Amino acid sequence: MIDQVLPVLLQIALVLLLAPLFTGVNRVLKARVQTRRGPSLFQPYWDILKLLRKGMVIPDTASWIFTATPFLLFVATLLASLLIPTVSANAPLSLFGGVLAVVYLLALGRFFLALGGLDTGGSFGGLGSSREMTISAIAEPALMLAVFTVAIGAGSTNLSIVAQAGLGQSWRFLAPSQMLAFAALFIVLIAETGRIPVDNPATHLELTMIHEAMILEYSGTYLALIEWAAAIKQLVLMTILVNVFFPFGLSADWSPLAVMFSLPVFILKLLLLSVVVAVVEVSNAKMRLFRVPELLTIAFVLGVLALVSTFLFQA
Repeated sequence: MIDQVLPVLLQIALVLLLAPLFTGVNRVLKARVQTRRGPSLFQPYWDILKLLRKGMVIPDTASWIFTATPFLLFVATLLASLLIPTVSANAPLSLFGGVLAVVYLLALGRFFLALGGLDTGGSFGGLGSSREMTISAIAEPALMLAVFTVAIGAGSTNLSIVAQAGLGQSWRFLAPSQMLAFAALFIVLIAETGRIPVDNPATHLELTMIHEAMILEYSGTYLALIEWAAAIKQLVLMTILVNVFFPFGLSADWSPLAVMFSLPVFILKLLLLSVVVAVVEVSNAKMRLFRVPELLTIAFVLGVLALVSTFLFQA
């Protein structure tokens, strides 16, 4: 029983601690590339702690959906993180679902977040919710197609089995299908985490904001949970990218010695991906809102091409 519970607790602690850290890493790297000083690396931790200590202002028009959304979003995102391999190829809850469960859990959190934005009846909340649903309608299929491309080689949609199958086949990234799937998933990462050129989380401009528009009415503990969930979601998508396509460094179990070796490798892979994301953000301008679906359509097409080329290669 302890052997089954311990990996769950370790991964929960790892995700909760690393998620805000890599939000800070992305901000610092972006500032350095732009030759700015930027915020502290640990600023996301201070922001969450500050919000947890503050009181909440709840609109009079809000229903139970408004108050339940932060908790449902946080729990759904945290559960999704337990279905993916981080430092070990064996995800703690991999027996309960694969990539489809991850996508559905993230979609469940997004659904309630959109409902929360609509619940107060504010114009900005409805604006952000409609934009979020528009993006998700294309981003989620592209995500599934990209991961399905890798899953075909492993013969399973379980991400632990996919990672284990890829440990001895790191060379397969050179295959065209793998590179197309990686490119599609990278575009989805940019869109789902609200990065430039899709969105700019550092601003609150009503003409461009997507995620921020849905959470304008939230404050205090509710806002802290939402921001923490957003950081966890970013870590989940980054982990899928680095551990599904580059599974080297993953340990076979959760023994202390294996985790001590695989954890630095995992953090190094995330840092390298963060550098690429920062360079992409700085080298591109914010797209007009009606051009964002075109970018996500490119990701969807890349996912389709990756999946088709996989079958052609096998044939």
